[in-house]
Amino acid sequence: MAQVLEFKLPDLGEGLTEAEIVRWLVAVGDVVAIDQPVVEVETAKAMVEVPCPYGGVVTARYGEEGTELPVGAPLLTVAVGASEPAPEAESAPAADGGSGETSGNVLVGYGTGAPAARRRRVRPATAVVTAPVEAPVAVAEAVPDRAGPVPVISPLVRRLARQNGLDLRALDGSGRDGLILRCDVELAIERMEQAVQAPAAPATATAPAPAPTTAPAATGAVTERVPLRGVRGAVADKLSRSRREIPEATCWVDADATELMAARTAANAAGGPKISLIALLARICTAALARFPELNSTVDMDAREIVRLRDVHLGFAAQTERGLVVPVVRDAQDRSAESLSAEFARLTEAGRTGTLTPGDLTGGTFTLNNYGVFGVDGSTPIINHPEAAMLGIGRIVAKPWVHDGELAIRQVVQLSLTFDHRVCDGGTAGGFLRYVADCVEQPAVLLRTL
Repeated sequence: MAQVLEFKLPDLGEGLTEAEIVRWLVAVGDVVAIDQPVVEVETAKAMVEVPCPYGGVVTARYGEEGTELPVGAPLLTVAVGASEPAPEAESAPAADGGSGETSGNVLVGYGTGAPAARRRRVRPATAVVTAPVEAPVAVAEAVPDRAGPVPVISPLVRRLARQNGLDLRALDGSGRDGLILRCDVELAIERMEQAVQAPAAPATATAPAPAPTTAPAATGAVTERVPLRGVRGAVADKLSRSRREIPEATCWVDADATELMAARTAANAAGGPKISLIALLARICTAALARFPELNSTVDMDAREIVRLRDVHLGFAAQTERGLVVPVVRDAQDRSAESLSAEFARLTEAGRTGTLTPGDLTGGTFTLNNYGVFGVDGSTPIINHPEAAMLGIGRIVAKPWVHDGELAIRQVVQLSLTFDHRVCDGGTAGGFLRYVADCVEQPAVLLRTL
C-alpha cells in the first residue's frame, strides 16, 4: 500500500521567505531516491538544488518553472512504497536508522546533508511509470490546504495587499487552482493607482467615455513588463530600503595611483601568487577601518544604538549575467594581499558560474565597489543596507598631474565614499577617505599599520 507524502519548500536559511522554480529535475512518474535533488530554485541570494527527504514515485508537482513559491508551500508529492526501490537506495542505510523511506534530516540551506552517493537521479523503468498508484494519489492532486477562504498562501502577498488597501477577495489568481500570486497583487495596485491618477471627466452629458485600463500610458506604449524576481528583485528591495532608511552622504577625492600600480607590478614580478589590484585596495580598506571603526558598523534604530563590529566582512560588487551580486570576503582584516587575491578570484568565478551560496552573499559589514571596470570615473553608490559605508573606485587613467612641483602625466583614480551620516560626521568620513588616498599615493604609508 503506497503512502503519499507531501514535500514542501524548506527553509533555505538567511531569512529567505520565497524562491522561484528554475528547473525541475524530476517528472511525475519518476522514481526518486532519498535526498535526491528534485528541483533547482533561485532565491534572492543564490541558485540552490533542493533534495527530497523521501524515496518513492513522484505523483504530483506544484508550480511550473518560473513560478515563485513561499517557504512552506507544497513542492511535490511522493508515493512511498509504490514500487521497488532503486538498488542504490536499497543498499544505502536510512539516515534515521528506520525504514529508509525518509532521511529525517532538517532541510535548511543546502538540503538534508545526506551522503553524496544518494544524490543520483534515478530514471524509472517503463513498468514503474505506468504502474497505477493506489488511492492516495488522488489526494496528491488536490489543492493544498490554505488558511481562510482567499486562495493566498504567501504572507508577503497578504501584507502587500493590506498595506495598499486591496481586497484580495476581489482578485482572480493566476497561479495553480486560482492561487493569488504577488504579481497579481502588484498588477491590481498598479491599476488602482492609474485610476486615481486619471483626470476626472467633466460632469456633462457629452463627456467622453474613459479609456480602457489596457490603453498604453501617456508616456508611450508598453513594450515589455519584466518581473522583479530573483536577484533583480532582491537588489531592488535592498536598494529601495537603503535609500528609504539611510541618510547617506558622499565625499570624493582624486588620488595619484602611479606608485601603487608600480608596487603591484614589482610584487608580481618577484614571483609567487599574483596580487590583484582590488586585493591591494581591500588591504588598504581594512587598514583604514582599523583607524576609523565607526564606518564598520550598523544602526539599530529600535534600540537607538550604533553597533560597531569587530570583524571586517568585506563585500565587493560584481556584475554577472544574472545581475549585480555582492559576494563577501570573511575576516578580511586578517588576510594578506595574496589571500585576498585568491578569495576574490574564487568568489568572482562562482558569481560567473552561478554557484555562489547564500553564505557567500550575506553578512557583509563594508563594501568595496570597483565601478572603474565599466570605464567611468565617479559614482555616488547606494549603501548596501544595513552597512554604514561603501568605498567606490573609479577607473585609473593617465592624466596631467602636479608631481614634485612639476606637471607630469600620472595614473589618477577618483575615490568616493558614501557613508551613513548617523554613524559619523564629515570629519570621520573625510579622515577615512584621506587615509585611503594617502595609501594609494604612497603605499609605504600602509606599512605603518602592518
